[in-house]
Amino acid sequence: MSPYALELQEVKKHFGGIRAVDGMSLSVGAGDRLALIGPNGAGKSTLFGLISGELQPDEGDVLLEGSNMRSVSPQRRAELGLGRTFQTARLFTGLTVKENMELARVAGGRREGRTGDTLEEVGLSRGLERRAGVLAQGERKRLELAMVLETAPRVLLLDEPTSGMGGEEREAIMELIIGAVERRGMTMVFTEHDMDTVFAYARRIVVMDRGKPIADGTPQAVSDDERVRETYLGVVP
Repeated sequence: MSPYALELQEVKKHFGGIRAVDGMSLSVGAGDRLALIGPNGAGKSTLFGLISGELQPDEGDVLLEGSNMRSVSPQRRAELGLGRTFQTARLFTGLTVKENMELARVAGGRREGRTGDTLEEVGLSRGLERRAGVLAQGERKRLELAMVLETAPRVLLLDEPTSGMGGEEREAIMELIIGAVERRGMTMVFTEHDMDTVFAYARRIVVMDRGKPIADGTPQAVSDDERVRETYLGVVP
């Protein structure tokens, strides 16, 4: 059994002359809470696509709990314990909240679930018959989170979990996420543009630039890194 929940081994993904991910290696221990940050175009979204299986690497390997994911479909990765949310919540907008949850459970390869408990956990226990398309932005994010939790992931990828939210709402959704992660003992990897959120909730930060890691360490170590300061032009505290 691998000591790592997630591993990237010299992963590369090029689009023509653009080296979106250019030799990325990373090991994430079980139960780690890692933030992946970097300027626009650093390769974060591409890397998430490679981990989740939406993209295939040109070179290198992605390992989930020691198993190589090459040629493994996104659905199968979900069944093996990988969950993912997106910057813009991906919901079945014409279906109800309850129906979205039922589909998520099936997609995760589960016959039974605790839909009511999961929705209550994220603050959506009322209005199960509402269509997902009428939900506000924050509610959509909560429903997407509940759908992913319903698949019982062990590794959780969160792409901009607070996108489009204000300060109080941002803090509320992050507290929900961290609570769920800790109760379930999940490994969490997230991207986020809001640096206050990153430094408040990450235990470890990896900084990417031009498809490669340029810093990896605790929030304090990363905030003190001169190369990070230069890359972010003073945005990182």
